[in-house]
Amino acid sequence: MKTLKDAKIGSTVKVVKLHGEGAIKRRIMDMGITKGVEIYVRKAAPLGDPIEVMVRGYELSLRKADAEMIETE
Repeated sequence: MKTLKDAKIGSTVKVVKLHGEGAIKRRIMDMGITKGVEIYVRKAAPLGDPIEVMVRGYELSLRKADAEMIETE
């Protein structure tokens, strides 16, 4: 299973499934990350956490723990 955490900087990935439960999953969905949406990985912080992505035309920073819950292809 590939996750958003594994995506390379500069790549575009498509969301296959969201893992996690309850409030965490709801928060990710509220940020616009839903099944089928494309995510462009812009950059990562110097120590690798958080990562900056583009979703639905806006920039978003995600912790690696949250990115690990987003299964991609």
